[in-house]
Amino acid sequence: MDVDHYAILGLPSGEQGAKLTEKEISKAYRAKALELHPDKRPDDPNAHANFQTLKSSYEILKDEKARKLFDDLLRVKREQHRRQSERDSKRQKMMTDLEARERSAFAPDPAAKELEEEEKIARKLKEEIARIRAMHAKKGAPTTFPPKKETGGVGKKSDGDAGPTMDKERMLKVSWEKIGEDYTAEKLREMFSKFGEVEDVVIRHNKKKGSAVIVMSSKDAAVASTRAVLGDLSNPLLVLPLQPVSSVEMPSAERSPEHNRLDNLVGAGYQAFEDSILKKLQKAGEKQKQ
Repeated sequence: MDVDHYAILGLPSGEQGAKLTEKEISKAYRAKALELHPDKRPDDPNAHANFQTLKSSYEILKDEKARKLFDDLLRVKREQHRRQSERDSKRQKMMTDLEARERSAFAPDPAAKELEEEEKIARKLKEEIARIRAMHAKKGAPTTFPPKKETGGVGKKSDGDAGPTMDKERMLKVSWEKIGEDYTAEKLREMFSKFGEVEDVVIRHNKKKGSAVIVMSSKDAAVASTRAVLGDLSNPLLVLPLQPVSSVEMPSAERSPEHNRLDNLVGAGYQAFEDSILKKLQKAGEKQKQ
């Protein structure tokens, strides 16, 4: 039964309607009867039916037992509506939670996303470091200068064997440890040019030691540089002839104990001599600093 008798009489329904007195119900009926009486609505074809519905509702509410049953029916309907609303609310919440879990399941994991971003940045950083190192390696590549054309004198190739021999005797092997100040081709050229013209400088590098081959314009200049160039005290230079001047070619007045030893140094012996000279120069630099 969907008819609300309280609403037919223009009265509040539900719990408020159950608290109305019989006098209030009768007063509402009389007011509504004057409004809906068929004589007041001659042009309304439903006037008679509406007035009969009004009378029926009034009869039910006027009867104590019928009114109580009607109030109980309204109460049961209210309870049903409340429970239905709660079920709908719970169902809606379950659907919302389920949708949220589904979104979360298919959504990317924040930790995995952060790890992926970190790996991407690290990969780009590694590529950038490699690029910078390659750029610096290119800038620090061995610097060579084209040898100047000889116009005469020492080093000029005048016969079959003299040329190559003299060229090697004008070459110096320079080495230093990778500590303290490093050396460039320009810096070595400047240091050795004080003892004669420098024709060429070729630098080679490895992780622990630097080395260079320096071509002087004359044998005398190479000999003078060997005796005098020490380099920076924080990183001394070891200067040795690429091919030591033989005792036949070097005047006895110019020979030294070192030159006599160099005549016999080959292979590992030459390397040991080079290392010992470097250690002596490093110790001298350390003492001067103290």
